[in-house]
Amino acid sequence: MAEFFSLISGSSGNASFVSDGRTNILIDCGMSGKRLSELLDAEGISPSMIDALLITHEHIDHVRGAGIISRRYKIPIYATGGTHAHMEIGNVDDEMRHIVSAGKSFEIGTIGICPFAIPHDAAEPVGYSLFCGSSKFSLATDIGKMDDGILDAVRGSEAVILESNHDVDMLRVGSYPFPLKRRILSDTGHLSNESASEAALELVKSGTKKLMLGHLSKENNSPEIAMLETYTTLTQAGVDVGSDVTLRVANRSFTTKFGEPL
Repeated sequence: MAEFFSLISGSSGNASFVSDGRTNILIDCGMSGKRLSELLDAEGISPSMIDALLITHEHIDHVRGAGIISRRYKIPIYATGGTHAHMEIGNVDDEMRHIVSAGKSFEIGTIGICPFAIPHDAAEPVGYSLFCGSSKFSLATDIGKMDDGILDAVRGSEAVILESNHDVDMLRVGSYPFPLKRRILSDTGHLSNESASEAALELVKSGTKKLMLGHLSKENNSPEIAMLETYTTLTQAGVDVGSDVTLRVANRSFTTKFGEPL
């Protein structure tokens, strides 16, 4: 049975897990190796069972433990050339580094993977769509601006983890310095709740049945505010949340699942 869930998701750390029962893949590792082991162990998964680590981009909240777990468990790391060149993960043998490119599909074991370009202030960032048999799962976070390329890449996914980083009003009146506010609001920053809700509606129209809002800011958002924005947009468009689509918000510190089996 296929699995896709968030281990942690937020501005301080991110990691997700995908499995088709034969191949196990970790997407990002923005936590310590110890914390990763604790979260995986709680799901009955040993880190030694991980076949590959996909990295979206080089920011520390996505790679904090990547080098450690790669070295400790001999896990190969897949990332774009730009990400490999810029992420600081210590010494990782060349044979454990694999370069991927947006738009070029590849396979790891029994899972198909297609990276897609995302607008973010990193060297060569990507999101990922993963194909487990007939099921398609996608991770789309750290997106400054949603565009047709991303929507086209993610459309048709059964389940999606979608960024809903900030409430624009909270960010504008909050304590962040102006340059940081400008960065977050830019087209290479992070996706707002409003933009996430609009993207969510497009994905539901394409057949997505399970949505998880992720990468929430601790200072400029809350799970309740993010959920309400997307829930309202969907219901106003005639979507029956709970029947037509399952809607969740990823926890920043603990594992979050979509609900019923995928």
